Amino acid sequence: MTVQFDEEIDVAVIGMGLAGCVAACEAYDTDPTAQISVFEKAPEHHAGGNSRVSGQALWIARPDQLEAVKAYQKRLNHPNPPPDKVLDTWAEALVNLEPWIKEKAAEVGGRYIEEMGYSDLKTIVEFPELGAEEAVAFNGTIQPNPSGVWRTFYDQLLRRTDINLHYDSAATELINDEHGAVIGVSIQKNGGTRNYRTRRGVVLACGGFEANPRLNKDYWGAEDIVPLGTPYNSGDGIRMLQKAGARLWHMRSQTQSGGNWPAFKIPGYQSAFLRNVVMPDNGWFEIGGDNKRFYDEGYHHRLRHFHVEEYGRWADAPHWRAQPIHMIMDRVTLDAGPLITRLMSWNPVVEGYGWSRDNQTEVERGWIKKADTLEELARQTNRPINKVETAIGDYQSIAHGERACPFGRKLETMRPLAGPPYYSIEVVPGIICSTGGGARDHKARVLDWDDRPIPGLYEAGELGSTFGNLYQNGAFLTEAMIFGRIAGREVAGQ
Repeated sequence: MTVQFDEEIDVAVIGMGLAGCVAACEAYDTDPTAQISVFEKAPEHHAGGNSRVSGQALWIARPDQLEAVKAYQKRLNHPNPPPDKVLDTWAEALVNLEPWIKEKAAEVGGRYIEEMGYSDLKTIVEFPELGAEEAVAFNGTIQPNPSGVWRTFYDQLLRRTDINLHYDSAATELINDEHGAVIGVSIQKNGGTRNYRTRRGVVLACGGFEANPRLNKDYWGAEDIVPLGTPYNSGDGIRMLQKAGARLWHMRSQTQSGGNWPAFKIPGYQSAFLRNVVMPDNGWFEIGGDNKRFYDEGYHHRLRHFHVEEYGRWADAPHWRAQPIHMIMDRVTLDAGPLITRLMSWNPVVEGYGWSRDNQTEVERGWIKKADTLEELARQTNRPINKVETAIGDYQSIAHGERACPFGRKLETMRPLAGPPYYSIEVVPGIICSTGGGARDHKARVLDWDDRPIPGLYEAGELGSTFGNLYQNGAFLTEAMIFGRIAGREVAGQ
């Protein structure tokens, strides 16, 4: 089929999240004469992808930690670790990344700090039993937050005024020549399509498929999984990669490495609200599809990115397989502080929703249900009254210290409910991002099914992430930087 091209450029970068911003900047710095265009599916006020609404933590390691970093990453991704050359390239870049981050932040007025910025923890060492303490120096970030890390590199992109930025511009198809090389990309905007001929290549940095229910079912087998980040990650990259002949990898890791987190799906919002990662009060519990409690709600699961140990291995937290789930609480818990996290996730950061301090606005809106009796609570949660009575009775007896919690929840994390009235809200599994995509090599080149690089096609960020199982806090953003830089250098050098 003959393709009519509307415009010819050197480099097309698809996506304006952290990986796309870094790739475009690095391509420009490699060759300032290159004609570079960045195409972002979202409108300008929604640009930034998941990196804009993440916790902005960065995994910082030192050069003397190189071997520990590689060993830890291998164990995290067992039984599906990245190829040795990819692992080596990533690890060597990681342990030397901090000075570059500091430099780029300072250039645009960002403040790099050696802490996460929103927590009393300097770092989250997620899996010490796998080698985290040796491999992680600390978690850094760039302020101001939220969005400090992404904003730094978006500002870097804006400084390079010769780079052409296109918003509301969705990539729909890669264009191959008769030999399979990628020579262009189709962009849809305002109901029309323009075909761009790319002399040097295309960098796919357009995120994953977590906002696509069908792909979540097809590749993961999960239902009612809701994105915590951008609603624009609908799997465009997966479709384009498949048509271009790419080999896919990491389509089903432990909840795409980042974990499935308790969240609230509110009518009228495409993305979910992330429940507070540290609840300010202990008078609450959860019941699942069998009307019973199903895990230790009081443990700080954020320290493991919501993974739990089962049969001697780390696996997904049970939320995605325990649905439907309801959180049940009393007025004391509501008054203690907002149920959601306000420093990250899409709705508070990008949409600007200000969840009320005492949750009463959300009660008035019907998002949180108030019940003056157990019968009303049962009706609101669509559960049998005898099951609800039993669940509350069991929780109360444990919280009063009358017997041990079967899930190991510590007594100091359980306050007996002071209700009625009781309050409830449905809990859904919120997914941070997906890691599936095209298999890539150490030069960020996408591979075909014979493990040969597809000429003209590169990849960075969440799409085709090198992480295939568990995740260390701060790894996604630093990986986006590392492979964004590699992809930018490689494509500009063609």
